[in-house]
Amino acid sequence: MITIAIANQKGGVGKTTTAINIATAMAAAGWRTLLIDLDPQGNASTGLGVGANDRERSSYELLIDGASIADCAHKTDIPALDVIPATVDLSGAEIELVSVDERTARLANALAGDTTPSYDVCFIDCPPSLGLLTLNALTAADTLLVPLQCEFFALEGLSQLLQTVERVQQRFNANLGIVGVVLTMFDRRNRLTDQVADDVRDCLGGLVFDAVIPRNVRLSEAPSHGLPALIYDHACMGSRAYMTLARELIARLPEERKAA
Repeated sequence: MITIAIANQKGGVGKTTTAINIATAMAAAGWRTLLIDLDPQGNASTGLGVGANDRERSSYELLIDGASIADCAHKTDIPALDVIPATVDLSGAEIELVSVDERTARLANALAGDTTPSYDVCFIDCPPSLGLLTLNALTAADTLLVPLQCEFFALEGLSQLLQTVERVQQRFNANLGIVGVVLTMFDRRNRLTDQVADDVRDCLGGLVFDAVIPRNVRLSEAPSHGLPALIYDHACMGSRAYMTLARELIARLPEERKAA
């Protein structure tokens, strides 16, 4: 299994939308996929149709109580896609983890110690912060996917995240890489959007995915129906963009780690 953290400490950049739809696209491509919701808001869980009353076991139990992946994973209506949901209890995990041994490695240990059920890829939807929950995700991950909103402050926030990644590499996870940066909320009617996209590509070069996620009302509507946009409206611009992103992501993954 390859583990991919989806992180950006800035909120409102399309991180959860990216997590839901890239996981759906990977499952549709034949990858046995797990999505771990590490955001106390639980939006990824809601967006996959897992209601608050159905979250008996969650990522909180996984981190704090040592529950297994198999116990916490919920089937979704999408074949080959399971989710470990988040509950509001997770908001207290940051404080509880402070006094726990190996507090930054709780998720890594859970993933390493649990071999069933087997998955080809695991996505981790991180909260919009660089606290212990995100550090757990970065410590457990093989690589990082960064959604980056096309706005003026994007590069400033990205530099802070890259500094955090460097510290994680030095202290907790020397093998952590960055699989790519995906530009989100792209609006061709706004000249600033084009300028930010050009600046990001000039700065990061080939690290930036060619696929660009546009502003799209169908992407915003889908979570209210408990569905990924790829299921809600597979023909909309946003869905097509995420399918393109999934193909590009698969091409960047190591051949020996790819789904059979």
